[in-house]
Amino acid sequence: MKRRLFGLALVGGRSIRMGRDKALISYNGTETQLERSTALLKAVCQDVFVSQRKDQAYEIQNFANVIYDSVNEVKGPLCGILSAMYNHPGANWLVIACDLPNLDDKVLRNLVREFESESPQLIAYKSSYNGLPEPLCAIYPAGSARELLTHSRELNSYCPRKILIAMDARLVEQDNPTSLNNVNTTSEYNDSIKSS
Repeated sequence: MKRRLFGLALVGGRSIRMGRDKALISYNGTETQLERSTALLKAVCQDVFVSQRKDQAYEIQNFANVIYDSVNEVKGPLCGILSAMYNHPGANWLVIACDLPNLDDKVLRNLVREFESESPQLIAYKSSYNGLPEPLCAIYPAGSARELLTHSRELNSYCPRKILIAMDARLVEQDNPTSLNNVNTTSEYNDSIKSS
């Protein structure tokens, strides 16, 4: 039996380096990264949610549910992840960032297959650049919220990558080394458009 898997698209960042909302950028001229990310998650998850700040107001009623940041103790992506886990504690969470234009359903299906193949555990892709965990394309198992928060406190850090290292997350090799390249700046966006 398949495990209960919900999808979470993280769009709560302030996109300061980009200068505009990364979730609303389009790389193919037809859909925003917000729409694309949720569509990718829908292909592999039983339900899909968008993690956002309370001051954001996206038009997403037709394609996803919203989970607002609600964990005041932490910041950044970790806040979105924990807020989702507290809202639906019985679900495993496939979490992706909204700034991954090369991400495709094959990447997500492979991660889900790896997650299903063993006992539930924190699983992430291994960076093709430095071998470290890619925490924003990862599956966070049900029941791990407390451990995530504990490690955040012990490390005095909100950095999901550091927490995944401390938790000894299982790492999966990327078939496509560029699939998880994120785009954070205007110059990176322009380079991505040129190469597509």
